[in-house]
Amino acid sequence: AQLFALTAPLITTSDGAKMGKTAGGAIWLNADKLSEYDYWQFWRNTADADVVRFLKLFTELPLEEISKLASKLDGADINKAKIVLADEATSMLHGKECLPKIHETVQTMFSTGGTSTESLPRVFVSPSDLADGGVGVLDLFVKLGLAQSKKAARRLIQGGGARLEMTKIEDEKATLTSDNFEGKTEVTLRAGKKRAGVV
Repeated sequence: AQLFALTAPLITTSDGAKMGKTAGGAIWLNADKLSEYDYWQFWRNTADADVVRFLKLFTELPLEEISKLASKLDGADINKAKIVLADEATSMLHGKECLPKIHETVQTMFSTGGTSTESLPRVFVSPSDLADGGVGVLDLFVKLGLAQSKKAARRLIQGGGARLEMTKIEDEKATLTSDNFEGKTEVTLRAGKKRAGVV
């Protein structure tokens, strides 16, 4: 019998950090562990120096098309290339059908206009959960995958990166109550500028 083996070099980013399951920031492929939106954002946040190489490694775009993108990577064009990378990588894993919702969510999160939060991770709470002191925001950040632990959620709050809608959360013991909804059916928790989830 013949045996065949295939090996590949360890993939690293331009700063030398390895990409792998033991590296910090490694991502899940299944949508129940990491939303399509967060997967798209992972690729959208690629370092400038890695974009062309990752287009070649992680997409099925023709090399000629990648070369065209690579020939004009100044200013806003680098962001266009990152969006192409994010779109292509995400559609390979989750299908092209999820892209319109993701783009609308991005528009909502980072531009004026747009109202969609459909692509964001979400947790559901009942009116009874919101009574008697409410639900702790630390727990919600962890459940939404916006923090890996309560300790990480505390650091996020202490660093000024945690928000309820557009209001900075300053108290680690803050809770979400019915008052926060003010007649709405959902509210958005934000971790930094690019990650968010819906309650």
